[in-house]
Amino acid sequence: MKKSFSIGIASLLLLGCDTTGVEKNAEGIIDPVDTVSQVNILDSEQEVVEQKKLENGITIKWFEHGSGEKLKHGDCVDIDFKVQLDDGVIVDGNHLINKKSIPFIIGFGLQTEGWDIAMKELLVGDFVEIFIPSKLARGEKGIKDLIPPNADNVLRVRIIERNKPTREVDGNKVWVFEENGANEVKFSENNEIEFHCVVSSPSNPRYVNTYRDNNPFRLRLEDGGLVPGLKKALINAKKADRMFVYVPASEGYGDKGYQDLVKPGEDILYNILVMHVTDK
Repeated sequence: MKKSFSIGIASLLLLGCDTTGVEKNAEGIIDPVDTVSQVNILDSEQEVVEQKKLENGITIKWFEHGSGEKLKHGDCVDIDFKVQLDDGVIVDGNHLINKKSIPFIIGFGLQTEGWDIAMKELLVGDFVEIFIPSKLARGEKGIKDLIPPNADNVLRVRIIERNKPTREVDGNKVWVFEENGANEVKFSENNEIEFHCVVSSPSNPRYVNTYRDNNPFRLRLEDGGLVPGLKKALINAKKADRMFVYVPASEGYGDKGYQDLVKPGEDILYNILVMHVTDK
């Protein structure tokens, strides 16, 4: 069951690609990078220096202890990782799409529940292997032609660094991971913006997916009924920007929540690709 592309990484990278450390040529085009050394690091025999088993069945084995900050909800970190099944088949990993690392936001179900639980046990700089039981991975459903039902996952991951937001306003954080420098028109009160996004709350990952519906959002700053934090975060966005936007509850739906999609007091994560910024 050899796969060259994985559903997990595809959904994550489609919306928020990281180009940190990726080599570019004189025209600014990303060149393919040699990922052999990365794969070797993740695949090589490692001495376990510490082990911890959680009550939910997750087991973490440390190969290297980092010296950075402990990870927490809402952190954005660069990771180098691979996921394999019990039979050794690799089903996910940044090297499969020739990336040295990818960005990952903790706490919003960008991957499986087991990821968010385990990540909060780690520090920046940690290199670990994490056993994730099937109930905290893809469970009974699995993923057709990729992950069988009730399959346990083994995640090897290096926490490379914690990313500072590209910009922040009133507690709303924006991480821009790809942008085209040739695009100069910025979203403001003079423009309309069109963007695709996947929207998640901690309790309800991907409750909106405009790609699935093929129906991107369009908005102007004067439009009513919109999350205030999203408006603020999108100011100065440009066509082709790929970004994460973290909106705290106070700038989102607050103590009321939103229908059965966002619980009272929950933060929101937008995974965005800007399609167009045009004059009104």
